[in-house]
Amino acid sequence: MGKIIAVANQKGGVGKTTTSVNLSAAFAEMGKKVLLIDCDPQGNATSGLGIEKDGLELSIYDALINDTPMEEIILQTQFGLDMVPSVMDLAGAEVELVNLDDKQYRLKKAVELIKDKYDYILIDCPPSLGHVTLNALTAADSVLLPLQCEFYALEGLSQLLSTVQLVQEQLNGDLRIEGLVLTMYDSRTNLAEQVVEEVKTHFPDMVYATKIPRNVRLSEAPSFGKPIFAYASSSKGAQAYMSLAEEVIENG
Repeated sequence: MGKIIAVANQKGGVGKTTTSVNLSAAFAEMGKKVLLIDCDPQGNATSGLGIEKDGLELSIYDALINDTPMEEIILQTQFGLDMVPSVMDLAGAEVELVNLDDKQYRLKKAVELIKDKYDYILIDCPPSLGHVTLNALTAADSVLLPLQCEFYALEGLSQLLSTVQLVQEQLNGDLRIEGLVLTMYDSRTNLAEQVVEEVKTHFPDMVYATKIPRNVRLSEAPSFGKPIFAYASSSKGAQAYMSLAEEVIENG
């Protein structure tokens, strides 16, 4: 049975999609059977794996709104992992889900039918706490939280954790925090070290030892439609995401 991990943070620009894509790719590099579900209307995870969004007949929107079976939507990528793509239509799903009786459980129902085929299913959530993110948290076994190593790193985290707690109480009692991963880490700055210490002080048992560095290759890879392992396999970014994947597996 596959483990379902939602990668979530309502703040944009924290490395959420970068983590979703490259952690998925790291699992695939380790021989795991992996599915990445792009639940962000911007579709950056989709294009980041080399999939052209123009002309896509089906996307995650169809699973959420039209009850299209996930098996009909899943695409195979050239990087050893499968993908459920996203398109801008998903932006309208926030409004359309409101009128559905089972609005928080649509993704859970869709994923239930295919999760046994995978070791890991990762869900790249949109930068918001709307209905699509709630669907992801309801479907997931755990939630992984990327935090940027900047001054406002903890701003908004309490709101996100409150949402997770609400989901645990009302929608998904089995949901747990997978962990906090610090992204865009620059060891040359005092600020980065201060953020690391602050996060560890507030959440001593939740922070991964692996820190994702600021890395030019990580920034470049999406524009080539490749995960870091296909673009620059020996880069510090690739090494960091492989280390993170090992930590996630080790933590069960």
